[in-house]
Amino acid sequence: MITLTTPGILTSRTLNRSSSDSNSDSESEQSMSEGEMARLMEEVEEKKKLISNIRNKPWRMKRRLQHLKDAQQFVDKFEGALGKGKGRKLYAYKVMMTKKWIKFQRDFENFKTACIPWERKIKEVESHFGSSVASYFIFLRWMYGMNLVLFGFTFGLVVIPEVLMGLPYGSIPRKTVPRAEQPTAMDYSVLMDFGGYCKYSVLFYGYYNNQRTIGFLKFRLPLSYLMVGVGTFGYSLMVVIRTMAKNADVGGGDSEDGEFTFAWKMFTSWDYLIGNAETADNKYASITTSFKESIVDEQENQKDENIHLRRFLRVLANVLILCSLGGSGYLIYFVVKRSQEFATRDDLSWYEKNEVEIVMSLLGLVCPPLFETIAELEDYHPRIALKWQLGRIFALFLGNLYTFLFALFDEVNAKLDEEESIKNASIWAMKEYYANFSAYNNDTSATPPPINPADVIRGPCWETTVGIFVKLTVSDIQVTYLTILIGDFLRAVVVRFLNYCWCWDLEAGFPSYGEFDISGNVLGLVFNQGMIWMGAFYAPGLVGINVLRLLTSMYYQCWAVMACNVPHERVFKASKSNNFYMGLLLLILFLSLLPVVYTIMTLPPSFDCGPFSGKTKMYDVIMETIDLDLPAFMGTLFSYAANPGLIIPAVLLMVVCVYMRDHMEELLTFANLFILLRTLLPADAKGDPGGKSAKVTGKPGAAGGAVTLQKDVSLASPNPRTAVTRPPGPRGPGPLPGNQLQVPGGEAGRGRGQPRRQ
Repeated sequence: MITLTTPGILTSRTLNRSSSDSNSDSESEQSMSEGEMARLMEEVEEKKKLISNIRNKPWRMKRRLQHLKDAQQFVDKFEGALGKGKGRKLYAYKVMMTKKWIKFQRDFENFKTACIPWERKIKEVESHFGSSVASYFIFLRWMYGMNLVLFGFTFGLVVIPEVLMGLPYGSIPRKTVPRAEQPTAMDYSVLMDFGGYCKYSVLFYGYYNNQRTIGFLKFRLPLSYLMVGVGTFGYSLMVVIRTMAKNADVGGGDSEDGEFTFAWKMFTSWDYLIGNAETADNKYASITTSFKESIVDEQENQKDENIHLRRFLRVLANVLILCSLGGSGYLIYFVVKRSQEFATRDDLSWYEKNEVEIVMSLLGLVCPPLFETIAELEDYHPRIALKWQLGRIFALFLGNLYTFLFALFDEVNAKLDEEESIKNASIWAMKEYYANFSAYNNDTSATPPPINPADVIRGPCWETTVGIFVKLTVSDIQVTYLTILIGDFLRAVVVRFLNYCWCWDLEAGFPSYGEFDISGNVLGLVFNQGMIWMGAFYAPGLVGINVLRLLTSMYYQCWAVMACNVPHERVFKASKSNNFYMGLLLLILFLSLLPVVYTIMTLPPSFDCGPFSGKTKMYDVIMETIDLDLPAFMGTLFSYAANPGLIIPAVLLMVVCVYMRDHMEELLTFANLFILLRTLLPADAKGDPGGKSAKVTGKPGAAGGAVTLQKDVSLASPNPRTAVTRPPGPRGPGPLPGNQLQVPGGEAGRGRGQPRRQ
């Protein structure tokens, strides 16, 4: 019988076998080479011989049973691969199911990847603009997920219970638009300014009633309101710290010291499993971008510069930026002082009414480009320059934000002073109403009809005033979207269609296509989230507005980047930029927590609006719950837990634990290094009793009196020059037959590693 060995031509032996066996058997046989089949056959035969001769082995019964069980399992499993025995069909079925299971796992992994929100969009952006731009969209997606959880907490535990089980609109004064405001309550300009019906809705703090329980479920709304407000900060803090710890475990581009970077990228970057044309284009663009990133890193590593001139320019740049920050801070302080003077006047122009907002917006537009221009003097690596730019803009925005807060709290203090007089006036008006009704009817026992809620005198409700962050968030959305539409889209249209009939090249010269502003967009997200954290306690609907803002921003900005922007001139790796963003977010979280805690712990709530009205402090609702709903000892435990004598040591203990955890890796590294040095040093240099083996072995009873130490494991081979302690003689008995596992089809000493485990 002639066997053809030409590639692509089947042998007659293969044809005969395929005609006699089933399709599943042929697939399993084709998946194994002839050498593998021969080795498998030898192993099966040896296992069969072991099964037949197991009684003759001089082994213990436990060992015989174990070897018999292993041999029978091996024969049952692999005999079918040879086309023999009763396990042939079972083996073919197992092979088929294994292939289907592998395919299912691959499809399931693809399904999980497809379920990640906006994964394909972000990968497309990354392939064309680099990982630095993609890191912004990853950060935006993470922020959307966190706000979605906060939205679930707020609406599920505060808004929906009030809507379903609380008093309806118009039933009490706090849920009714005042009579004087009703004619304009539905005007578009009033609604866009969050006045009218928006102000007296579930969006703001003042709408919620102070009933201790509501509905047939006896839901404790004031307690839930406070717990959700505090839990928002607790959950955000936990998620931010957890994400920072997770990102810290992932290596970044800052520590890459690999050799032959370009060779590895050239020969190993392509994925040969790509079958989609669009995916192939994205992969091609991604590889090209990664080459640009590596070129920038290599140029920075090989840069030869005048260190003294560079230091002088960097110091000069920082002095100029500090002067800019100081000037902007003084300008905001001056404008805020003017706004306090304008508050007592009625004849104000439009500019004088909105002077603070206009100045803050102009500083936010002018200062970041100015900082970027000054940063050209420093000539940092683009990754480092981005972090410096972020830090400087962060300082600018933080000054603006806290200046605004100081001005807002001045207004709050004024409203608190005004509230006392309004409270007295409302009580006096109620008494006058009852007195006039009795005098008019000449009947002191008659019950007067209730006053219409729209006619009741209202307090200023300073909590709703603090909820002005809703207005700031909406205005920030409008400014951001208009800036992208005008600054990027119209600019790109002009460059694209007027370039053919212009005096110079618009793409290469002015105005050219815009680049994506990473620092500005990241800090816009960070400070927008800071406003959400500060305002969500006084405007529960703010979290829902922010979720919609982030959802639309992902689609809108992805479109703007791909359609209107061009990659940066110096594309660089993101490295650990996400963790740097998280650090800024953690800082703004702490700074956002301070005003909220200050208002909860120190300021009295309004007397006629909100879930805490009628109480001295907002946190009194917790003490009320402990006194009325919990056992007496719980109040004692809570008073002990609130004692500063316990809180301060607990905080110090937490700091020590965090410090020890952060430095545990370094301590373990030093300990391992010390152990390694001890094992590598010669015995005489260690200075321990183990090195003086001649003296110790000569003393009777030394082994029993000495301390037994665990032997150090060394990677080096043991020193063969040791003292001889016994005369030469025959070796001890070797292992019993069968103790050493035999490798079928192979011999010892051929460099194939350890024997195969049966």
